[in-house]
Amino acid sequence: MNIIVPMAGRGSRLRPHTLTVPKPLIRVGGKPIVHRLVEDIAKMCSEKIDKIAFVIGDFGEAVEQELLQVAETIGAKGSIHHQTEPLGTAHAVLCAKSCLEGPVIVAFADTLFKADFQVSEQTEGMIWVKKIEDPSTFGVVQLDEKNAIIDFVEKPKEFISDLAMIGIYFFKNGAALKTELDYLLENDIQKGGEYQLPDALRRLTEKGTVFIPGQVDAWLDCGNKKATVETNKQVLNFDQERDLSLRHPTAEVKNSIVIEPCFLGEGSRVENSVIGPHVSLGEGSIVENSILRNCLIQQNTSLENQVLKDSMIGSFASISNKVKNLSVGDFTSIDDAL
Repeated sequence: MNIIVPMAGRGSRLRPHTLTVPKPLIRVGGKPIVHRLVEDIAKMCSEKIDKIAFVIGDFGEAVEQELLQVAETIGAKGSIHHQTEPLGTAHAVLCAKSCLEGPVIVAFADTLFKADFQVSEQTEGMIWVKKIEDPSTFGVVQLDEKNAIIDFVEKPKEFISDLAMIGIYFFKNGAALKTELDYLLENDIQKGGEYQLPDALRRLTEKGTVFIPGQVDAWLDCGNKKATVETNKQVLNFDQERDLSLRHPTAEVKNSIVIEPCFLGEGSRVENSVIGPHVSLGEGSIVENSILRNCLIQQNTSLENQVLKDSMIGSFASISNKVKNLSVGDFTSIDDAL
C-alpha cells in the first residue's frame, strides 16, 4: 500500500502561522497535522504502508527531512516530489506517479478525521465523505440505490447530495488512476485553469470502477486560525479517549492547575498558572502567571501575565502584555508597552 500526500499549497488562510512553517507541519495536540494524518490512515489499512510520497512546493531541505522522518515513524519509505506550479489536484497527484502502482491512498494534508472502519482488500475504491448541512460550498458525491458513487459535483447550486468529499481517496489499482490522470494532462482537460482529480474519478467510474463512500465520524478542518484551534480541542479529546499520554515526562508543572485534556510537550513549563481545558503547549514553551483556555501554543514560546482563550501562538514568540484573544506568528515579541 502506498500513500500520496499532496501538500504544495501555501496555506494563506492560516497566516501568519504558515509564513515560516507549511500548514501540514503545524502542530495540533503536539504533533504535526500531516503526521497525524498518515498515522490515522495506517490504522485503517489492513495492509502495510510501503511508501509515502509527499508532494510539496519549495519548502526547503529541513522540511523535506522532517517529512521523511514522518514516513519512518510508521515503517514506510518516504519520498519527496515537487509541484512547482499550482496546476490542480490531478496534477499534484501525478507528480508522485512513481507511487501510482498497486493499492494507493491519496490524502490531501489540510484536514484530519476520525473514523472507525477498515479499508477492505476487496474494495475497488473508496472516497471518504462527511454528511454536512450546507453542501453548496463543497465537492459532493452522488450515490445510486446500491450505495455506490456515480457522480462527483463541485459546489452544487441545487441539492444533489449532502455527502462532502473530505480529500481522502482509496484506489485498489493505482496504475488505472495514473492512466486517467495522464489522459487529463495529455488532452488538456482543465477546469478553472487546473487539472481536477474528480474528472479522473469520473472516468474511472465510467470504465467500471466502483467507489463506495467511507463515512467519517468527525472531519477536522485546519484552514484558518479559528478552525485550527477547534481542531486542537477535538484532537486532545480524541487522544484522551484513547488513553494516550498527553504530558511529556520532562514537562514541569509548579504551583499550577492543569485542567485536562492538555498537551504538555518536552521541556515545557507551567508555573503559577491555570491552563485548560484544551491547551497544547509545545516543546520548550513556558507559561507563567497566566490563565489559558482552549489555546494552541507552538514550540519555545514564552507567555507571562496572560489571560487567553481561543488563541493560537507560533514558535519562538514572547508575549507579556495583557490580552484576551491572539493569533500570533513565529518569532513575535509583544511586551507591556502601551
